[in-house]
Amino acid sequence: MSQPLPVPAPGTSGRQHTVPEPPAGPSPALRTRAESGWARFRRRGGSNREESER
Repeated sequence: MSQPLPVPAPGTSGRQHTVPEPPAGPSPALRTRAESGWARFRRRGGSNREESER
């Protein structure tokens, strides 16, 4: 006689669930924070430079 086929366990389909990779580069929120920080840095640098030139 032939052997019976194996009974698959419920819920197993053989698929592997993978986590999607994040997009390359900084997130939009981080980019916005960096831009505001850079603008503040430039304003501070500009005000000190004008005082030192006087």
